[in-house]
Amino acid sequence: MVFNSYIFILFFGVVLLLHNLPFPWKVKKINLLLASYLFYAAWNPPFILLLWLSTIVDYFVGRALYTQSNIHKKRLLLVVSLCGNLGMLCFFKYGAFLQDNFVHLVNTLGVNFHPAKPNIILPAGISFYTFTTLCYTIDMYRKESKPVGSLLDFSLFVTFFPHLVAGPIVRPPQLVPQFESPRRATKQQLLEGLFLLSMGLFMKVTLADSMLAASANTVFGTPTPLTALDAWMGTLAFAGQIFLDFAGYSTCAIGVALCLGFVLPLNFRWPYGAIGFSDFWRRWHITLSTWLRDYLYIPLGGNRNGRLRTYINLMVTMLLGGLWHGANWTFVAWGGLHGLYLWVEKFFTDKKKTTPTLVIPAPAGDGMTESGPVMAKPGRMPKPFMGGFPYVLLTFLLVNITWVFFRASTFSGAGHILSSMFGFVENGRPLLSTLAMIKISVILLALIILHWRLRDMRLTDIIYRLPWWWLGSLWACILILLILSQESTSTFIYFQF
Repeated sequence: MVFNSYIFILFFGVVLLLHNLPFPWKVKKINLLLASYLFYAAWNPPFILLLWLSTIVDYFVGRALYTQSNIHKKRLLLVVSLCGNLGMLCFFKYGAFLQDNFVHLVNTLGVNFHPAKPNIILPAGISFYTFTTLCYTIDMYRKESKPVGSLLDFSLFVTFFPHLVAGPIVRPPQLVPQFESPRRATKQQLLEGLFLLSMGLFMKVTLADSMLAASANTVFGTPTPLTALDAWMGTLAFAGQIFLDFAGYSTCAIGVALCLGFVLPLNFRWPYGAIGFSDFWRRWHITLSTWLRDYLYIPLGGNRNGRLRTYINLMVTMLLGGLWHGANWTFVAWGGLHGLYLWVEKFFTDKKKTTPTLVIPAPAGDGMTESGPVMAKPGRMPKPFMGGFPYVLLTFLLVNITWVFFRASTFSGAGHILSSMFGFVENGRPLLSTLAMIKISVILLALIILHWRLRDMRLTDIIYRLPWWWLGSLWACILILLILSQESTSTFIYFQF
């Protein structure tokens, strides 16, 4: 079941009705849990067994980890959880990928080995809910939070349908306490939630699917030589599509949860307004980047063991973050390229920190005598040119190069697009229509300007700054355009991850 379908609207209406009826709180939680299983079963009912397995194993292992004092037994319990979750993830998501690479390796070594292709179906959202349960058991091992009190609450934490398939990746302290006492949306929360749901669907259906997807698919699916303009436009179209699709899902998820009285963590904060790549990853897929920081980068040593080790830890984190997105070496290259960007940024940041600070003598009259010791004060650095907007454009340009590897399914396909983008291909033929290019240009220009202007604000902050009549008119336009463009129920891009 997808948010952008009429059956979901019906499903959500029933869930909302049941949640607001005068049932006991435990009955309402059971209703939400059953609704979450129904939501997930709409893809493939047997895969609910994986959800149950992950839920039950991590619930009991987590409780045992918290109470266990023997360090060897604790480590064994943690290994059970890691093997269960990562083993399930590796089999379903990376099984065919690992086999293909093994076959290629042994054939390169001269062994004629050609096994049958495995017929493995990827369960929707498996990367998200395995990371959700993993953070629970790791937190129990570290004793950073208390065990969840009941299996019902833990099951609902894992399977709560707004975040189940494509995030945000929630942690126990962010959601479990909200299940402990009765919750129902206030009038303000309901209106905010419905607006966020409308906005998220508008981003996905009207902008990503109707305006940009066709152009991106055309450019990345064409093996013939492309003009530089077409290659850039196709890449820009995908840059807009991937943001509007994924941020649209996260906005829907947050809105749906809010309609029920629950608050999910923010997952995007105007990433195309980022100044540099550290800033980009503080704004893009926030719950994944913080998960990788807290459960991978810091345990590897973070920046505590010298500069070289810091660079290695950073690259390992980004490479594995790329692999998390898909079982393909192009995703690893995407993560590696982001790691390289972060390396370069860190190099210049570290160099700037080691540069002697400009100091000026303290003037008389600021509480010090002229004959007294002169206290050095930092010199005032000039403000960034145009508030840093040129750096925003540079960051966005370099991000678009990485999107080529994210979208292309092969390195040859990525090379084909990059060669066309930088003019290394001759006899490229025009591909996209003038109207398509205008749509791409207008949407991407609007995205960059909005992300830059609103980079320090939340979407809900903006809502309350608008006059009621302006907000009502905007909401009506969104709904009308959404209805007019609802021609399909295509899944969200991140469902495959």
